[in-house]
Amino acid sequence: MTSTAAAPREKREKHERVAHLSARTAVWYLRIVACLNLFAAVSLSFRDQVRHHNHGDFYTPYLLTAGFSSAAFAVFMAVMMNRHKRAAWIANSVLSGLLLIALVLSLVEQPGVRAHWFNWATLAVLVVFQAALTLGRGEFRAKGDPANPRLAGAVLVGGSLATLLVGTGLLSLTAAGRGAALADRVEYVLLRGITLGSDGSPYVEVTAPRWIDITVNVLSVAVLVLFSYALFRAPKGKEYLSPQDEAALRCLLDRHGARDSLGYFALRRDKSVVFSPSGKAAVTYRVVGGVSLASGDPIGDIEAWPGAIEKWLEQAREHAWTPAVTGASEEAGVVYARHGLDALELGDEAIVEVADFSLEGRSMRGVRQAHNKVRRAGYTVSVRRHADIPEPEMESLIADADRWRDGSTERGWSMALGRLGDPEDGQCVMLECRDADGEMRALLSFVPWGEHGLSLDLMRRDRDSDNGLMEFMVIELLQQARSIGVERVSLNFAVFRAVFERGSRLGAGPFLRAWRSVLVFFSRWWQIESLYRANAKYRPQWEPRYVLFERSRDLPRIALANAAVEGFISQPRLPALPRAKRGTDPRRQDRERERELQHVA
Repeated sequence: MTSTAAAPREKREKHERVAHLSARTAVWYLRIVACLNLFAAVSLSFRDQVRHHNHGDFYTPYLLTAGFSSAAFAVFMAVMMNRHKRAAWIANSVLSGLLLIALVLSLVEQPGVRAHWFNWATLAVLVVFQAALTLGRGEFRAKGDPANPRLAGAVLVGGSLATLLVGTGLLSLTAAGRGAALADRVEYVLLRGITLGSDGSPYVEVTAPRWIDITVNVLSVAVLVLFSYALFRAPKGKEYLSPQDEAALRCLLDRHGARDSLGYFALRRDKSVVFSPSGKAAVTYRVVGGVSLASGDPIGDIEAWPGAIEKWLEQAREHAWTPAVTGASEEAGVVYARHGLDALELGDEAIVEVADFSLEGRSMRGVRQAHNKVRRAGYTVSVRRHADIPEPEMESLIADADRWRDGSTERGWSMALGRLGDPEDGQCVMLECRDADGEMRALLSFVPWGEHGLSLDLMRRDRDSDNGLMEFMVIELLQQARSIGVERVSLNFAVFRAVFERGSRLGAGPFLRAWRSVLVFFSRWWQIESLYRANAKYRPQWEPRYVLFERSRDLPRIALANAAVEGFISQPRLPALPRAKRGTDPRRQDRERERELQHVA
């Protein structure tokens, strides 16, 4: 019985090994062809050999044309095939299959083609490549965006016409171009767009300056890259949580919200969610640049975390997304590590226990003096739950927050809610700071962290007000926290806190000192060091947070995706084609969601 059951399993494992090896063979073929095309760009003799074997009675292997365009296309195809894109597999199968059929027909019908050994060698290479694609087809399961074909067609047609018009126009400005017919100039530009030279054209009298050749080739490569990106880009996933998803997440937070200080931020409506099969846990994420970026710990029962993580990873593999987590705790990092993710310490979260906080002592002298100075200036702080703030007052606070925002970009994603004054967020806490004349000067908003905790969400102040208001408000909250049932407060997140702390100590190594100098330099723009210093004055407990990833080579992509969602960089976008049934106004979506949530309740 055991041997009978083991036979199908061994057969299946053998089939999987053959499919994996075949898929890797196809990817490496594309990589080798790309390298040969790039080598031909710098080696005149090799380029002449390829071009010689690419005309007349010769056939070169698939994508080997000694052209920049084919090199870029081969590189992009190798990357997409390496990400197991189904569309890339189809494209390579069709293109190489057509070339294989053309070569076979030529070998049968044309004696000149049959007489060259090089064509038989090319046939062998194409057969191996096509066989590798066929045997490895099961490895290429990743789906693409349904809108990709239309967008890719628009990019190809528009980009090709623009390249043709620019190249022909530039050629017409030269003496050699004006001496040739318009059809000759157009054909010259078309041939330049395919390869590095115009070999094969009967119109040899067209002689263009070198700078025109370079311009046309650069434009054609750019069009090909944009076309390939549009054709094989990963789907973006859902843009908003559904009302049912949000209601389910709130139920999980009611039962397990005290576990993670960042749990409430899972309710951002620009995130998507995947639940465990039991529905007792969930992973919230957002897809940016082909990266499925989860934030914080999974929501819900820790025993159900593995089910949610497996569903999230399965979804990422299905769509060729790169899985990553930002801001995970050590506890969650251990669970993610069991599913194949590696961890890198990102920084530390500052958590203040209300019972342990005091302004007494020599170490708190500076903080105490700053607090007393602001209080003597007549500033006062009121602490209220959002649900206790009348709607007209809340609208005024929102207007103040928008006016005081530094820049048009909203910063924060993993540790920011992204909205203010939503009726569903009634348990959030608002701190309002007024000056001696009763004018509003600053505000802080905190989200719930279980029943007895708060996590900082939003900080805004009038730029014309006195310095030290933020510190004054935090201290006032810590002193009044027990009156609203708060026992612990999570403040800002300090990126690479350990580097600043250890790098300034006596005896720190040269690498640590150098890394600290780099961070200090970038702190001129991104407030890396100032956030650490601002949090350290409260003597908090530092809880490490981690970024999790599958492969080290994905870290640059993950870093760019993280910077994009946090608002530090803008993600480049291709013009989107209109889609049916897709909301475009987030405010309208929010209003509709509020009505649906009320209906669900």
